[in-house]
Amino acid sequence: MIAINLDPQLKLTDEIFAQICRCNPNLRLERSAQGELIAMPPTGSESGRQSLGLSAQLWVWNQQTNLGVAFDSSTGFKLSNGAIRSPDAAWVKKERWQSLSPEQKRKFAPICPDFVIELRSPTDELETLQQKLQEYIDNGTQLGWLVEPESRQVWIYRCQGKVEICDRPDKLSGEPILSNFEMDLQLVWQD
Repeated sequence: MIAINLDPQLKLTDEIFAQICRCNPNLRLERSAQGELIAMPPTGSESGRQSLGLSAQLWVWNQQTNLGVAFDSSTGFKLSNGAIRSPDAAWVKKERWQSLSPEQKRKFAPICPDFVIELRSPTDELETLQQKLQEYIDNGTQLGWLVEPESRQVWIYRCQGKVEICDRPDKLSGEPILSNFEMDLQLVWQD
């Protein structure tokens, strides 16, 4: 991840940020709450496989339950603190998503996902991802998972407070936010 500090006189508005993203479609970009432009390197093949496994399980569950809308890592969400973030996978309750206008849905939706997953790739700093998960919680996320494939640990963030660390879990429950959702981490841990 590279944070690009812009001249304090240059304000990275939503429109300018969206234009930068359109002009650089091969870059994965985010904007911090402080207005920094953040460029993230592409993941390696193994991280891409693992991320797809997590996203696919969320998508399948959502198709079966129709309780909300699932998103992949290319989706940007405008948080209430002004940041535009792109979790590796995200989910928003149907009624919250439907409360947005069609125009809001076409842009970086001004909504914080109810559930997010971040998968640590070898190029990610753990502390940076932990701060990002806390930022989601501070902006309204109800449940967040930080998945660390190398150590096979998961940090579980909940809106009620304390972070829970699970060592080598086979499965994770999305309850009570994601009714009857269970993530099979064996698909991530497999070599």
